[in-house]
Amino acid sequence: MNEFSAQPTVDCVYLARHGRTAYNAGGLLRGLSDPPLDEVGAEEADKLAAALAERHLTAVLSSPLQRAVSTARAIADAAGLEVRVDARLDDRDYGPWTGHPRADVEERFGSVDNAPGVEPADALAARALSAFLAIASEFRGGPIALVSHDAFNRAVLHQLDPTLTDIPQPTACWNRLDLDHGRWTVTTVGHKP
Repeated sequence: MNEFSAQPTVDCVYLARHGRTAYNAGGLLRGLSDPPLDEVGAEEADKLAAALAERHLTAVLSSPLQRAVSTARAIADAAGLEVRVDARLDDRDYGPWTGHPRADVEERFGSVDNAPGVEPADALAARALSAFLAIASEFRGGPIALVSHDAFNRAVLHQLDPTLTDIPQPTACWNRLDLDHGRWTVTTVGHKP
């Protein structure tokens, strides 16, 4: 059994991204900052909630950042569930570059990955996959929703399927991951209702 296999666990996870914030709209690195959803983001969260409520969720978990919690709350309310906040779903730490325009950081350092003080991509990948597998193993049966962030979601998806590199994760999108014969597979990527 390899590192991506699992013991008996939940068999379906909807890995969702939070709705839009002013930082998203402005092209700013969000990371561990805590901007709220903007008006568009609140509408996106409601659409995502309606779509995921039809999936018969059994649990909704969220990063502790308010943009994720607000999105998760909309999903949980639509599904008749409570939100469980889990810090393991936190966004990438952009360190001193949090709140700066992504384009400026990329121009200065060639990529966000090269900027000093940013959580290294390999550390993010290991953290995200470990969190995903641990959380999934804590549940049994029906599907669960995890509401997290662009960088976290892309890291999980790439770790489970290395062909998924630089895949778009629009705000309020969902990805479907299914446990198939003891191995997690990505069956839907970046679906936006």
